[in-house]
Amino acid sequence: MDAMIHAYEQRLQAFALAPTPYRHGIAWIDGAYTPIEQARIPLLDQGFLHSDLTYDVPAVWNGRYFRLDDHLDRLEASCRTLRMRLPVERAALREQLIDMVAVSGMRDAFVEIIVTRGLSFVRGADPDTMQNALYLFAVPYVWAMPPEIQRVGGTAIVTRTVRRVPPGAIDPKVKNLQWGDFIRGLFEARDRGAALPILPDGDGNLTEGGGYNLFIVKDGVLYTPERGVLEGITRHTVLDIAAARSLSVRIEHVPVDLAYKADEIFLCTTAGGIMPIAMLDAKPVGDGQVGPITRAIWESYWALHDDPAYSFAVPYAGAD
Repeated sequence: MDAMIHAYEQRLQAFALAPTPYRHGIAWIDGAYTPIEQARIPLLDQGFLHSDLTYDVPAVWNGRYFRLDDHLDRLEASCRTLRMRLPVERAALREQLIDMVAVSGMRDAFVEIIVTRGLSFVRGADPDTMQNALYLFAVPYVWAMPPEIQRVGGTAIVTRTVRRVPPGAIDPKVKNLQWGDFIRGLFEARDRGAALPILPDGDGNLTEGGGYNLFIVKDGVLYTPERGVLEGITRHTVLDIAAARSLSVRIEHVPVDLAYKADEIFLCTTAGGIMPIAMLDAKPVGDGQVGPITRAIWESYWALHDDPAYSFAVPYAGAD
């Protein structure tokens, strides 16, 4: 763990000294690149006015895109569900995403793809004739839980004042920016002295948090919620790792009570990878340390970023 984080910190320092206008990030809007701080979108875009959009977030780690095609598969599925279309051909979008990171020079990047309804409101309009809009940007890699916290485990709560929006209202399998429940959860976590919230549903089961999935480890078995959650790419990666390690996984309803009996808890997301939880509701999870299963999955997750089956190198200018 320490060696990987140290190598990342060295790359970050090198990029900070690089002669590039994209030190803080790069955006692609209307066919042109711009520094992220200069990027603008139309005021009347329905993604801004009504959160009528979907998005996805692949990442680049140590100069390699991780599971990019899996993210594009999910983005296309989300567009179909929302009766939208990718504004460009998938192959062209893929190449644009690769070029954008190469132009930026970033070796570790958080990359966002946003597809909005465009400038026309759906009321009184035909979704099949609307011109959907595409926005792309990449910023230096984002950590939902900083590396120094991952070493020892972070803090979380199960929220008491907010529940996850039910699937019958907003489909959690479609990545969206309707984060009202997540934002309330983050404020509740802050008020209760923790960093991250885990939201229950209305039936006494756990779901997820803002941008991350949940795993609970009990007696060597991994439990992760089946309903009311995004089918995260990092979650899929954890399932792959568990299968490779012959770990038992149960994808089912996960009652809130199980969290308080857990041997280990971790959250997972593209923005930070595997995030161990050492304290839940101000009480230790297990022995209050990063558990052996969580640590093994953490190590395997980052090792896969060098695996050609999961990643590929970005063709930076001047690279061998």
